Amino acid sequence: MPQKKTGNKAKVRSKKRRRKPHKWRYFFHKNGHLRPANILLTVVLLSLLSLQVLRWVGQHRLATWEQQTETQQGTTVDEQRQQFLDKIAGVAQADQKQYHLRASITLAQAALESDWGRSTLATKYNNLFGIKDRGPNATMMTTKEYVNGQWITVKAPFAVYSSWADSVHAHTMLIVNGTKWDPNHYQAVLTATNYQEAAQALQRQGYATDPTYAEKLINVIKKYHLDRYDS
Repeated sequence: MPQKKTGNKAKVRSKKRRRKPHKWRYFFHKNGHLRPANILLTVVLLSLLSLQVLRWVGQHRLATWEQQTETQQGTTVDEQRQQFLDKIAGVAQADQKQYHLRASITLAQAALESDWGRSTLATKYNNLFGIKDRGPNATMMTTKEYVNGQWITVKAPFAVYSSWADSVHAHTMLIVNGTKWDPNHYQAVLTATNYQEAAQALQRQGYATDPTYAEKLINVIKKYHLDRYDS
């Protein structure tokens, strides 16, 4: 006969392991009390994230709108800029033949100074080069100049021309005749052996206060192959 087991049957109890609370569990409240500082920090972070998302969406919509506008108008930015160059290239080349001022320099300056013919000074007063004038026909305009290591906004009198062609020729004569205090002020621009030297000479002689003026001119000439107008 089988033997009977004596004594109480041993009971095996399963012990559940208690999980440790996650460290974020008490981020907003602890011991029954809210933590205002953490709540405020979360709100600020979410607000900043929302603003960034809105900025990204806005930039995307703007880029899409610009592309649609270009398509509707039938011309791209590069085509519009080429149209600007076509309007003044002939005058620039004619002055180059007579006065030896490189057409590439003239075109690059006109593009840079007038925002490709779109500035108020260019559209309303036909001044493509930001040439200043204290004569009776001058107009006061707001402009930015680089002074003592920083950009400042000033008002200055600018020349007014009857056409873009007149503006191009006036610019040529400024380079040829120099300033009132130095007729040879821009001679290095005329005698330069390439457009890079001419651009550096313009900056060196203080045509513009922008410390990167020569670099910008050279970049415009390279990007749009303006040196092809020099031949």
